[in-house]
Amino acid sequence: MMLRTLLSGLICLGYVACAGAETESTEAVAALTIADVQAAPDAWRTVDPENMVIMDTSRGKIIIELLPEVAPAHADQFRAYVRAGLYNGTAFHRVIKGFMAQGGDVEATHGADVMMEQMDGEFTFRRDPKVFAIDPVGPADSATRGLHNGFPIETVAQFMSEMSFDGQVETWMPHCKGVLSTARTTDPNSANAQFFLITDKGRHLDKEYTAKGRILSGMDAATKIKLGPSPDGAPIFNPDILRTVVMAADMPAAEQPKVYVQRTNSPEWTAVLIAADKSKTDVCDLPEIPVVIE
Repeated sequence: MMLRTLLSGLICLGYVACAGAETESTEAVAALTIADVQAAPDAWRTVDPENMVIMDTSRGKIIIELLPEVAPAHADQFRAYVRAGLYNGTAFHRVIKGFMAQGGDVEATHGADVMMEQMDGEFTFRRDPKVFAIDPVGPADSATRGLHNGFPIETVAQFMSEMSFDGQVETWMPHCKGVLSTARTTDPNSANAQFFLITDKGRHLDKEYTAKGRILSGMDAATKIKLGPSPDGAPIFNPDILRTVVMAADMPAAEQPKVYVQRTNSPEWTAVLIAADKSKTDVCDLPEIPVVIE
């Protein structure tokens, strides 16, 4: 099942050979289900409800997983705003086609007195390769990109940890499609409540804005969020809104979605990542990691 899914996304895209120059596969590949998870449980991980954010938007539901290791302060404050109910009713007030949807203007909706402290940028972090491992695109010792639990990661090569002062290397999450990042002013240490969802690519923001999570489900809803006028994406008349935002951990146990993400350390995925290295594929253009929601 896993190999079937990977190959379906790679045929004729430079990773594996096409069946023939004159033919083109049109066979639809069925979505993976809980049966696939049950058939190969070691090939999947469950998402921690403490890191799972469920957004009910006017365009549909979006499920996001936070990765606190890359930006602990930002992840903590995002959870705090969610748990205070302060994202409820806020608008997607700046939306740019082919780039991102920005929302979470708590101050505009709920007032300045509820605002929390501004945060210093967490644009990169120090990674111990033995603790925070990646499934590398290329040789493990020299790879500068890869996947960690399905999150795209870029990094200084692992071998440099042997020469660094702390045995670690600088690492960051690139702004690939689906990434949750943090808005700020021209002051790099001015991040607060506002966030944005990358709806295509935003690589020019890498190492300058704090990425902290990614969309697991609902990318279709994110890309349908009402656009603002060109070129700035604002103001938006009658914008789409965040109706409610909750942490899955705070929902009654019976109502919590159980989300499974396919691991990328399998032989099939290793072959894909080796091929991606040979073709110099950007980490943002790797195949989509399968997700199953129960």
